[in-house]
Amino acid sequence: MKGGAGQYFTPRPLIKAIVDVMRPSPGQTIHDPACGTGGFLLIAHDYVGEHHELDRGQKKHLKLKALTGNELVDSVARLCVMNLYLHGIGGDDCPIQGGVDSLAQKPGVAHDMVLTNPPFGKKSSITVINEEGEESKEALTYVRDDFWATTSNKQLNFLQHVKSCLKIHGRAAIVAPDNVLFEGGAGETIRRELLKQCDVHTLLRLPTGIFYAQGVKANVLFFDRKPASEAPWTKTLWVYDFRTNEHFTLKTNPLKRENLDDFVARYNPENRHQRKESERFKHFAYEDLLKRDKVSLDIFWLKDESLEDSANLPDPDVIAAEIAEDLQAALDQFVLIAADVRK
Repeated sequence: MKGGAGQYFTPRPLIKAIVDVMRPSPGQTIHDPACGTGGFLLIAHDYVGEHHELDRGQKKHLKLKALTGNELVDSVARLCVMNLYLHGIGGDDCPIQGGVDSLAQKPGVAHDMVLTNPPFGKKSSITVINEEGEESKEALTYVRDDFWATTSNKQLNFLQHVKSCLKIHGRAAIVAPDNVLFEGGAGETIRRELLKQCDVHTLLRLPTGIFYAQGVKANVLFFDRKPASEAPWTKTLWVYDFRTNEHFTLKTNPLKRENLDDFVARYNPENRHQRKESERFKHFAYEDLLKRDKVSLDIFWLKDESLEDSANLPDPDVIAAEIAEDLQAALDQFVLIAADVRK
């Protein structure tokens, strides 16, 4: 299945690598506020069962209490419920809420872990039909007292929402497009607060060609929620560049789990405080991050060989798809602006 409501379903090898470094354990609660067909939840469930000897109570918790998710699109939510059911997950109380806009209200329950790939797209909007039957789009913003900034950028809103979903010392891995890393205004405010109030310790830059929409530029941001503190919690951000000089396609060169072996090893999930730099893995101090323009986390240092040698360029269909993606994103922005101007 491709996408709906702006979402791109997450490649299974990427989910497995994320779960491998997050290492969910028995008794923990794991939540996905944009769960799609349940990929993160299913692989987290399997990881716990495969890596731990569970007693009866732990098995019951894993089946009935450990996993929860929300999904805006009802048809996708039904697929998710079916997937979980076929894996023996869930009881009388369904762990998945369909037709739910996770951003519409504060989470009622805090979780040990959040694993998610929220719907892509810079803006949230709603369709309004006037008395003459004419349709128009209105930018949708969420005003929540647990958010650091108010914005119609739904990815930035999901980032704030994920923080609110976590218990103190809870851990998150969220897939986010590049604009979350460098967008100004509310984006800068949110990044400053996230770095200060959470331990933002790892960023994985993803290659293009791994999602159903070619040209999507995305990342995985790993952070831990922390208690209130005068001093910033983020000390060092480690960035793994899995994008530069890496090219994948859905059919001829699909992403495999072994392609992420080096990232998992460098992440060092046994003790992430004992890491070593490599050509693709560098660390950046909190003070240096604050000095960057708009506190941008869009950091790269490797030389892109395709810029020097045309023989290493991606396939023409990938380049064309990237151009179309950028043009469509720009067009979407102009449509929203035009709708606002007509008010």
